[in-house]
Amino acid sequence: MGIKTGPTSPGIRQVADLAGVSVGTVSRALRDQPGVAAETRDRVQSAAHQLGYVASPSAASLASGRTMAVGVVVPYITRWFFASIVQGAEAQLAAAGYDVLLYDLAGRSETRGRLLGGRLLEKRVDAALLVTLDLAAAERTALRNIGRPVAMVGSRDGFPGVRIDDIEVATTATQHLLDLGHRRIAFIGGERVARGTFTAPGDRRHGYRQAMRAAGVPAGDLLELEGDFTVRSGHEAMQRLLALERPPTAVFAASDEMAMGCLHAIRQAGLQVPRDLSVIGIDDHEMSFLHELTTVAQPVVAQGQVAAGLLLDLLRGEELAADHIVVMPTELVVRATTGPPPAASRRTSGVAARANGGGAA
Repeated sequence: MGIKTGPTSPGIRQVADLAGVSVGTVSRALRDQPGVAAETRDRVQSAAHQLGYVASPSAASLASGRTMAVGVVVPYITRWFFASIVQGAEAQLAAAGYDVLLYDLAGRSETRGRLLGGRLLEKRVDAALLVTLDLAAAERTALRNIGRPVAMVGSRDGFPGVRIDDIEVATTATQHLLDLGHRRIAFIGGERVARGTFTAPGDRRHGYRQAMRAAGVPAGDLLELEGDFTVRSGHEAMQRLLALERPPTAVFAASDEMAMGCLHAIRQAGLQVPRDLSVIGIDDHEMSFLHELTTVAQPVVAQGQVAAGLLLDLLRGEELAADHIVVMPTELVVRATTGPPPAASRRTSGVAARANGGGAA
């Protein structure tokens, strides 16, 4: 018994015959490559439309050596910051016709080794966007050797990229608390994350120390605890601070998520913010306004957009120096979680009461 087949789809050879050109000319015309006259391009497109021909993406890739895909490598896709970066980058890349291949390291060293130490990216993508990764020298060399454009978010590791000034951000946050009158200020950093994952923790700790030193606070009076940029780690760190014989009057958490954990621990202890303790974070997380959290805002989605724009420039053949870094602006956003130290608050309340006649002898 014979096998019945339906009508076959038109092929590139039929388009070439109808347009009166070679197969190669059809391929170049439909991929908008140079070397094809405008009239010929129009004739080819008309023939393809007439026949209902749709070019195969895989065939186009084989012909051009391009995948029309960009690899985006993130430490943890489940976290708000990284998901927001990907959101911004994907929108820019999709508008330019590129697909995104997402690689979530999730703390797995073997996955990182395959991606950054081998040739996996070279085979699958036209370019790579790395988010906040602190690269080892061998990884930088391997990435240069794959011959694909590379851009970075949140790093200064020898490739073009975009970032914020983490030292300045931390200094701004700490200075806000100092300006309110606080001197016993704790810092919850991010050093518990896997080595090489984030580039920010060291800079933010440095910014905190720099502001405290400038304010004349002795190094021995600094309170520094480690976290991992999660709500839970902020909660745990705040519990340890509250157990001290002399707790801080203010806390600077190196991310809003850790700051939210601090707020929960403070309220569990029966204390009020900012009457008993002030808290500030970094990011302007989408949930920050619900907690009325004072923070230093950074444009997260926009960083993904800018980084993708740099990659597209490189893919178009533009040359960017390895130290071409776009530093994005940040902004102090004062909400309801910061105020004067407790003693200063009570003095202010007393002065206000007397001014209203409530404290008169």
